[in-house]
Amino acid sequence: MNLKLIDSHTHLDMPQFRKDVDKVIERARRSGVIAMITIGISLDSSRAALAFAESHDDIYCTVGWHPHGAHELTEDEIMALKKLAKNPKVVAWGEIGLDYYRDRAPRDKQQVCFRQQIRLARECGLPVVIHDRDAHSDTLRILKEESADEVGGVFHCFSGDWTFARKCLDMGFYISIPGTVTYNNAGEQREVVKKCPMDRLIVETDAPYLTPVPYRGKRNEPSYVVLTARKVAELRNRPLEEISEQLTINTIRLFGLKDINI
Repeated sequence: MNLKLIDSHTHLDMPQFRKDVDKVIERARRSGVIAMITIGISLDSSRAALAFAESHDDIYCTVGWHPHGAHELTEDEIMALKKLAKNPKVVAWGEIGLDYYRDRAPRDKQQVCFRQQIRLARECGLPVVIHDRDAHSDTLRILKEESADEVGGVFHCFSGDWTFARKCLDMGFYISIPGTVTYNNAGEQREVVKKCPMDRLIVETDAPYLTPVPYRGKRNEPSYVVLTARKVAELRNRPLEEISEQLTINTIRLFGLKDINI
């Protein structure tokens, strides 16, 4: 089987990968992962993500500031992120958004930080990678008010039901499915996979988190995106090769990965 998949959202700079990141990358390649997008969540993380991208032809990155640290974002850091975003290996702005589950930053600060970064993404012409946890209505409202549909983007680790998914799709956003779709309690997520237009779905690992079955409880890594794609194929009742090709085409289109041929 000659699979060609893209892990659209991973965190290669996380400490969980420090000892063996080269082996992790090589395992992904051997599994059929033709590209990885490693995600920035702070200035340091964005710099580290870009360093990975500049060192590997098949790795791309994003820059951005996670909502957990929204209250700590300064003007100097905004300018530094904007400078990083000019690098051609930076393919999106994110991950950005709202997290009302952990509530590690005041919600008003999260919303200000989110708005600032949508404006920066529009200024830079980059799609946005959206973190939305227990904040569906505010996330969608801010995206509309800030005209985020002008640059588009993706709801990473999509956690809403089909009703919410339709609202996201109506705004032109993509839906990204992580390894949690393999869990037995993923009924709503599976319904979204079944009903979503196939040209608007992509897959991710969010590694080192959200490890799919049968490795749940262990460290996640980009090679496991194949397991998520397999579950999507099963839910859509289509061959894995066909589904993988469409997922990859979608990811290339969303992030403008023009140098990837499949």
